[in-house]
Amino acid sequence: MNYAIISRHVYRGALALGIVGALAFSPVVAQDIPAKPEAGTFKIGIEPWLGYGQWHVAASKDLFKKANLENVELVNFTEDKDINAALASGQLDAANIATHTAMGMVAAGLPVKIVSLLDFSLKADAILAGSDVKSVADLKGKKIAFEEGTTSDILLNYALASNGMTIKDIERVPMPAADAGTALIAGQVPVAVTYEPYISTALAQDKNIQLLFEAGKDPGLVSDVLVVREEVLKERPGQVLAMIKAWDAALADYKANTEEDRAIIAKAVGASPDDLKTAFDGVQYYTSAEAAKAFAGDFKSKTFADVLKAAKQAGLLTQDVSADSMIDTSFVDAANK
Repeated sequence: MNYAIISRHVYRGALALGIVGALAFSPVVAQDIPAKPEAGTFKIGIEPWLGYGQWHVAASKDLFKKANLENVELVNFTEDKDINAALASGQLDAANIATHTAMGMVAAGLPVKIVSLLDFSLKADAILAGSDVKSVADLKGKKIAFEEGTTSDILLNYALASNGMTIKDIERVPMPAADAGTALIAGQVPVAVTYEPYISTALAQDKNIQLLFEAGKDPGLVSDVLVVREEVLKERPGQVLAMIKAWDAALADYKANTEEDRAIIAKAVGASPDDLKTAFDGVQYYTSAEAAKAFAGDFKSKTFADVLKAAKQAGLLTQDVSADSMIDTSFVDAANK
């Protein structure tokens, strides 16, 4: 399986973008967002993760055109650092990224806002262990294979902290998440942090391997958001609103034609639907209405703080960022008026 298929790749804490903090930005008021999108192309950065799959459905089924968008360009990337650079230089209008990556962008001074919540990984990211490891408490002193700087890093740090430990209490074995499950099966390590489809592969190949801790233990800890450059929010708010409506239309189609649309998404990320069945089942997609509810509730009051804490513990962030300064709810609100 190509490693790029599932990964939301490494976030480089330093970013090295050399950008100054953004000028004061006044959020767009929902009633001021035009119903008709502005003319021109909307460029959105995307990586081959299932959570972003509804954009592929929208492209395949002409849902962007139905939302009156003149042209939408899905720009493919394989690493967060490249999306960061493209956003910083204005080559992209928006991007799909993990929540902790969005925090890192804002902390580095990149002028973007979170405008919608795309997905939660509930069972698609997990800590796996051999039969001799019975609980998270048993991780102390153990060798653990995981990919540093990624959502695997976030999950591991959160699990350790929830049991009164830190990353210093384990022996780190850095490797790509695609290899971590293989290392566990081979007996090279007693514990691995990985994601689908590697979770299912490991469980199928060795019956002694067990799920020790899943991302769903704290829903949203491993999650993805849509970020948009502030100047685009100000200059082309109609396009942003139309994009969110196109996502909603794609998700409605996905729910009505799940098998067909999973095939579209699987092809876009270079896999077969059968390979990704369990992975799809472990991802929860969000409509704009559900995103609005989450932004007004647990995502803002609890999940954001949990992700921030785990990101700082993992060394991916060195400073605080606030949900109020990062999230602009105007567009999900407008999409549901």
